[in-house]
Amino acid sequence: MKRTGAKHKLCRRIGGCVWGDPKCPSGKRPYSAGMHGKTRRRKLSTYGELLLEKQKLRAHYALSERQLQFAYKKARAGTGSTAEKLMRNLELRLATVVWRSGLAPTIFAAKQAVSHRHILVDGRVVDRSSYRLRPEQVVSIDPQRSPALASVAQKTDVVPPPYIEVNKENVTVRIAREPAPDEIPANVEIMRVIEYYAR
Repeated sequence: MKRTGAKHKLCRRIGGCVWGDPKCPSGKRPYSAGMHGKTRRRKLSTYGELLLEKQKLRAHYALSERQLQFAYKKARAGTGSTAEKLMRNLELRLATVVWRSGLAPTIFAAKQAVSHRHILVDGRVVDRSSYRLRPEQVVSIDPQRSPALASVAQKTDVVPPPYIEVNKENVTVRIAREPAPDEIPANVEIMRVIEYYAR
């Protein structure tokens, strides 16, 4: 998902930051952008509510519509909860883990770091943001190849979720296990997204 416009436009519309950024403009201006933003508050239809939740999920993980549709179809296949499988797969994407662990400050910076070949998985360069990580795999930044990025990662104060183990000194991240549904800090009503695509 390539964003060339204002990243926090959706945040202002929903009245809170999609990524949990305390510096988000929605903190001071929790209403839609534009001259009528404060007054134009129409009640959404059921479809509008489902669409908005889907847009929140797309923005949170910086996905294109095609990428999210593909992820949904993949999660729907086989047995088990589609919602749980979808969230688990999105959470274990390489770009997401780079962001959650503090190796990059935002999901967009994480995608850029991956595509620019700064990120290693088990010691090998992986340049696909969508690469799906598995438990026990190790994500790292080589301080000699990417000193600036490694320095930023070592100074971060991000608290990673419990399924990710971070070693700041060595700039490495280990996937301890697959995440439980209630451990994923996406702040999205995933069942509404599933309902949107099931329509």
